[in-house]
Amino acid sequence: MHKLLLDLAEGVPFSGNLREDVSAFLTVHHCPHTLTHSLRVAAEAKRLAEASGQDPAGAEAAGLLHDISACIPNAGRLQSSQALGVDILPAEVTFPPILHQKLSRVIAQALFGITDEAVLSAIGCHTTLKPGASQFDHILFVADKIEWDQPGTPPYLDRLKQALARSVEHASLVYLEHLWNNRLSLKVLHPWAEEAYRELYSTLDRSATAEADSDRTRLPSAGTPLAQPLGGEA
Repeated sequence: MHKLLLDLAEGVPFSGNLREDVSAFLTVHHCPHTLTHSLRVAAEAKRLAEASGQDPAGAEAAGLLHDISACIPNAGRLQSSQALGVDILPAEVTFPPILHQKLSRVIAQALFGITDEAVLSAIGCHTTLKPGASQFDHILFVADKIEWDQPGTPPYLDRLKQALARSVEHASLVYLEHLWNNRLSLKVLHPWAEEAYRELYSTLDRSATAEADSDRTRLPSAGTPLAQPLGGEA
């Protein structure tokens, strides 16, 4: 195991109980806000999985671990990703905080013994989503957006919850469209987010999810770069 991972595990009394181990790990690394957020995301992901006929225990595990890389400061995420052999995209070099989703996947597998590819996949794209996402991926993505870690109520929340009455995929589209509509204020264009948005925009019935069409909301034709960033950290 890489020394960086061994150092992260130092002082953590792993018990084999995932909830207890996540709590101990984030407590040792002084991340109480992340722990509170992760517990809430885990509960919401479990609820969504039950409603969708997916694995609730797996969804809960993904929620508990999705931000486990909070133990690595933003300033160290690029270097840590390089050291751990993470595949790094140019957008992630520009905005290293977004690497936390990939780092969380690595830590979940190496330190917490997660081997379920569905759980690892969901953790690894919980901020940006990705093209060809599974329903399980969508569940963690949406749970994270419902239980967001910023002050106040998410501005997209009412529409997202309305879209959930149709499907978790429709709810994902609501959030991605929210990012697109606010692209001028975001810091980086992540290609996974762009591709996922294009895919959902073109395949789902948007009648229950879309804001009023305008130059601000209309998606450019395939192959045309989005003019401004999409896919900041969440």
